[in-house]
Amino acid sequence: MPATQRGHAYKLGPNRWGLRYYDATGKRRRKSPFPSKSAALAYFRQVIEPELRGEPGAAPDLTLGEFVQVYLDRHAASVRHRTITTLSERLDHAVEAFGGVPLRDLERMSGDVAEWRTRLPERSRYRITQALRQALEAAVRWEYMTRNPAKAAGRNPQPPPRPVRVYSVAELDAIAAELAPAHQALPAFAAETGLRPGEWCGLERRDVDRRSRVVTVRQTISSGQVVELAKTTRSRRQVPLSARALAALDELPARLDSRFVFPARRGGPFDLPNFRRREWAPAIEASGVSKPARPYDMRSTFASNALAAGVSVFELARIMGTSVAMIERHYGTLIEGAGADIARRLDAFNAEQEHAREGV
Repeated sequence: MPATQRGHAYKLGPNRWGLRYYDATGKRRRKSPFPSKSAALAYFRQVIEPELRGEPGAAPDLTLGEFVQVYLDRHAASVRHRTITTLSERLDHAVEAFGGVPLRDLERMSGDVAEWRTRLPERSRYRITQALRQALEAAVRWEYMTRNPAKAAGRNPQPPPRPVRVYSVAELDAIAAELAPAHQALPAFAAETGLRPGEWCGLERRDVDRRSRVVTVRQTISSGQVVELAKTTRSRRQVPLSARALAALDELPARLDSRFVFPARRGGPFDLPNFRRREWAPAIEASGVSKPARPYDMRSTFASNALAAGVSVFELARIMGTSVAMIERHYGTLIEGAGADIARRLDAFNAEQEHAREGV
């Protein structure tokens, strides 16, 4: 009679364990990660052993704290490190409140989750709750739970968007005048292209096509690292270069020691946190530009100017690498105020059609 198999747990790293065992054919198998040795062995008892006996296995009875670690480890295989860091920070709030609660008990605590949500910081409430909903939805898919108590707790409305901050040309010029010479072209370029700060930080000279008057957004800077954007995402795109954007590029000091359009001092990728602290903040003070005044507001300036110029919401969403819903959410007031301009353009189009008909 073959010996009873127990499974073997082995350590992978801090709070990371793996499980070794033999399947029904005698082939050695591994499964990981688990947040603890006991969780790995519990999985063997509750899932693997019943499968070896030909019985349906039960999902391991993890606490929320144990499951969050499993979820983050599995999710990390398909997303950026920065995304995992952000998710972990947001899930810490739920772990602090319910970390020791088994998932099977938590699924009956939607009222407690609803009460917990009311105590979260107002501006962060939506994102923290969304992170928990996302994690517990994975728990339901993986059959650790039968229902998602964070969804059952009720709606999770987004906070109202921050007021749109738009720089005038005079303000952009005033900020540029206070920056170091190597960065004086940056405000005009960023406000004329609408690139996210991480995108213009990672922009390379190969991405600029002056002849076609476009810049291709291929990568971004995340946590100080250059990250390629997936070809299937809307973020990887071509952005038109206006005459003002081209003029800004012409003003850049020549650099043969770097592939980046806006390199750091030693030629590496642009360090945005240092730039904000060492140059941007002092430049805002010295220029007299009213606050708040963030580098990201140069993207909002582009969106506002594009809408005012008659660029459609659909075109703008494509150029900016976002969705129509996000454009409408953040710039809806600008769109609503464009009625007179839309009517003017329709009148001009109709007049042109009428003129063409009369000329036939």
